[in-house]
Amino acid sequence: MSMFFKFRMLSDESDVFVRDYEVKYDMNLLEFNDFICSDLGYDNSGMTSFFLSDGQWRKLREFTLMDMGDGMSDFHDNEDNIPPMAMEKVVLGQLIHENHDRLIWLFDMFADRAYYLELIEAGFVQEGVEYPRTLFAHGEPSDQYDPEAGGVGEKSIFEEMMDDFGDFGGNDSYDSYDDEY
Repeated sequence: MSMFFKFRMLSDESDVFVRDYEVKYDMNLLEFNDFICSDLGYDNSGMTSFFLSDGQWRKLREFTLMDMGDGMSDFHDNEDNIPPMAMEKVVLGQLIHENHDRLIWLFDMFADRAYYLELIEAGFVQEGVEYPRTLFAHGEPSDQYDPEAGGVGEKSIFEEMMDDFGDFGGNDSYDSYDDEY
């Protein structure tokens, strides 16, 4: 029986942006990249990369759209001097093994702009469900090419929920000891 991964994607450019994606564990990174581009309305011809990340969101191994091949290792600054691997050659199940494993999806390499994906659940694929799919979407994605555009003036999910409590007209003297029993 096949499995799925549920990822939560966040942005450091907007605290209102959240996406939850369910994808099959055997989806390759190129397919995941294409799905994310489609969901966000991004041009799929841009230079994107995935990075395996540690618990502090430090970039580890890079996965690129194109195969960088042998002979490129001198140009990469990862600790092990390992050249990036092509997205199409790697499936999620090879990288992700337990909850809270993380990926960084770099969509603007020149401005070092990225989204952050964390595995929040894994399970068995449900019959009749189409994967990949977006389970939850809140907030507008950042503009693909302009770091200064998009997302300004929106409220975070927390602020929206707290607005419901802003109209509370309770009695401020509820803790007063003047009440008779």
